Amino acid sequence: MNRALEKWTNQFVKKPKTLFLMDSIGAFLTALILFAVLRNFNHYFGMPKTILTLLLAIAVCLCMYSAACFLLLKEKWPLYIRIISFANLLYCVLTVILLFIYYEQLTALGLIYFLGETAIILLLVYIELRAATKF
Repeated sequence: MNRALEKWTNQFVKKPKTLFLMDSIGAFLTALILFAVLRNFNHYFGMPKTILTLLLAIAVCLCMYSAACFLLLKEKWPLYIRIISFANLLYCVLTVILLFIYYEQLTALGLIYFLGETAIILLLVYIELRAATKF
């Protein structure tokens, strides 16, 4: 596993724009899923709609930031990668806090989704920070 992460990190060091693209696509998928859940399947997950709206708004902002970095950034990659890593980390912390707060209302599917999403984002944060230190 560590070898694969190292290989990915090295690829992103060579093409840092790809890291922003991957982050943007991930945030877009998160926003899309949250929007679909918010509109149609909230009862299967148990998270209140206001909280899903908050998470959706954050995901959209992260998507726009990463997309802007992908499209516009020419230099200072490490700084901007650290910024998005920190923002992603804060999103994960917020999600875990919300899981504790709304634990009684969440379904098993809701727990699985939010914990899985958090794990994926934390993996991305790890790769981003490793790439930022290698630049």
